[in-house]
Amino acid sequence: MGMKAGDALDVSFEELSTYLLAKHSVYMDVDGSSYYLTDVNDSYWRVQDTSKLNEKGHYVDCSELVSSVFDFFDVPFGGGTDTISSVFDRAVFYPSVTSA
Repeated sequence: MGMKAGDALDVSFEELSTYLLAKHSVYMDVDGSSYYLTDVNDSYWRVQDTSKLNEKGHYVDCSELVSSVFDFFDVPFGGGTDTISSVFDRAVFYPSVTSA
């Protein structure tokens, strides 16, 4: 799990899948909440809630695991009906950077 960079990404919806496939994760801020969009060993994709940590200090999953980054954009997250596709226009994305 990386740390959220200070500067937002300038990425279109069409570019987001390419970015995720290359970088493996991104932070998404929307409606006052922050989420971590990430892969699991380059195989599955998930949304994690950054306000909740498990016993290991990792973010808690708030979506189903999905095997395709393209299908990932239409999976509900956060216990509601929002999807990455449905919130994209009001979301701000940030790179995930490794700590020094």
